[in-house]
Amino acid sequence: MNKPTISVALAALLALAGCASERIVLLPAADGRPSAVVVRDAGGEIRLDKPYAAAKRSVGANSAYQSSAEEVTERFAQALGAQPPRPSSYVLYFEAGGNVLTPESQAALANIRKEIAERPASEVMVIGHTDRVGSVDGNDKLSKKRAESLRDLLIESGVAADKMEAVGRGERDPLVPTDDEVDEPKNRRVEISVR
Repeated sequence: MNKPTISVALAALLALAGCASERIVLLPAADGRPSAVVVRDAGGEIRLDKPYAAAKRSVGANSAYQSSAEEVTERFAQALGAQPPRPSSYVLYFEAGGNVLTPESQAALANIRKEIAERPASEVMVIGHTDRVGSVDGNDKLSKKRAESLRDLLIESGVAADKMEAVGRGERDPLVPTDDEVDEPKNRRVEISVR
């Protein structure tokens, strides 16, 4: 099982009732993948591995129970409301050999701009990739050029430059593994993470 991150795949909410007890509730992962958390103290451990599995810890006693979406909403409304929006990821594809977006990706760019504008204090990571056609050095340069051109398009549309970072990964992280010199359209891409 992959170790989920607290902020994305797993959220454990703690609510203190005075200093005598606390509750921990495992929320469902946004992407539907299974997750788990182990609650440990001197009295032992409780594994929470299903959505809304919960533990109540009190001085001298721990107990597991099954919570619900309704209870979480009622009990933890304030904490849930304070969470930042979950990150969004987008993948845009390029025509072969350059930094021209496919028509479908050009259309998707408007949605990305809108989301960035609507998020308070957004941060944007733009990561360029290539297929395996050409030299490693040439693909490193092309992937960085792709990421920077997308970053520049976002800046032109009003996104603050200091909110973005652009990097190139060349042919190192293919979406579809291929042999060298294979033209794979899904590997010619830019991944954009908005958080």
